[in-house]
Amino acid sequence: MTLPASDGRVLGVHVSGDPHGSPVFLLHGTPGSRMGPHPRAPVIHRLGVRLITMDRPGYGLSERRSGRRVADVAEDVAAVADGLGLERFAVVGRSGGAPHALACAALLEERVSKAAVLAPIAPPDAQGLNWFQGMARSNIIEYSSAAFGLPIVTRLLTAIAEQIRRDPTHLVPTIMHELPVPDQHMIADFGVRLRLATNFAEAVRRCGADGWVDDTLAFTRPWGFGPESVTAPTLVWHGEADVFSPVEHARWLGGRLPNAHLVIKQGAAHFDTIRVLPDALAWLVRKVAAPGPG
Repeated sequence: MTLPASDGRVLGVHVSGDPHGSPVFLLHGTPGSRMGPHPRAPVIHRLGVRLITMDRPGYGLSERRSGRRVADVAEDVAAVADGLGLERFAVVGRSGGAPHALACAALLEERVSKAAVLAPIAPPDAQGLNWFQGMARSNIIEYSSAAFGLPIVTRLLTAIAEQIRRDPTHLVPTIMHELPVPDQHMIADFGVRLRLATNFAEAVRRCGADGWVDDTLAFTRPWGFGPESVTAPTLVWHGEADVFSPVEHARWLGGRLPNAHLVIKQGAAHFDTIRVLPDALAWLVRKVAAPGPG
């Protein structure tokens, strides 16, 4: 379905799970879409969750918002919540969705009950953090290109997006040599690869690299809020072997979010966020312990 943003743009939205359950917004990674990996509808229903996924501007069915900041996502999430008749909800963001989940918790604090960020990145001005240390070369190239401005980022990511349009399975093999062992094990699962391909295909189907470009620029510029302004209980989960969002980013955030529960899982990496998502959803909607480190 589509719903209008506050400025009249169209936003792509998908709702699944228990229609009477506790509402949770799942904010997708980069690149990504509302079709990103998430538990199957019966699992979400069993958890008592009404799961709302939406395309960020420039992805999937959502119209582009040029020059957007990370903070701007709060307006779109609020508009979707209003369109669905939701007053209060939780948010979870995976990878590139994590900063956007924090934005919602910071800027919609009266509406966000809890937040979870899985494999997050820290703000570009994070004091005391070596932002690129431990990061895969492909991500270093992508984020570094932002320093040269919109045309360079667009040229770099449009070439990759066009390859994904021709073959949605293209992206994973290009980064296979960078994957740590835990991610290699996750990608060996055909079902995981299929869900990722579906996600990437929808991300670039209408708007090409627009959303991806705008995410990259937004991540590497001031976010429009600080982590200290997130007062909701926040689960920060990270796999220690992650090379796409290095684990020190989570440790940095965990030390600055006022009400954080930091979980670092040994023997896990970036794509383990798919595996841990049901536990994170359960934590968001019930008074249960956060997913543990083991």
